[in-house]
Amino acid sequence: MVSLSNHGSYYTGVTNDVERRFYEHQEGLIEGCYTHDKRPLKLMHVEEFTDIIEAISREKQIKGWSRRKKEAIIAGDYEELVKLSKSHPSTSSG
Repeated sequence: MVSLSNHGSYYTGVTNDVERRFYEHQEGLIEGCYTHDKRPLKLMHVEEFTDIIEAISREKQIKGWSRRKKEAIIAGDYEELVKLSKSHPSTSSG
């Protein structure tokens, strides 16, 4: 899941229950979490995986992306995402 904070930054995380996890972030129930002082949040993008290893790999990949690449996937603009991927490769190792 990718969330947008009230500070304009993106938070990327992995969970087996998006609704529960987003609620925890939104209500500030996770003390010390990156999003704790950046509420309210807006859920921007969700992908589903059946394999946790694939989900974690995707999370790491998206975390390594530029803001523009994150905004392209949120918008569903896969053409722009491909273009940005060719000019600015991911900095993620995963």
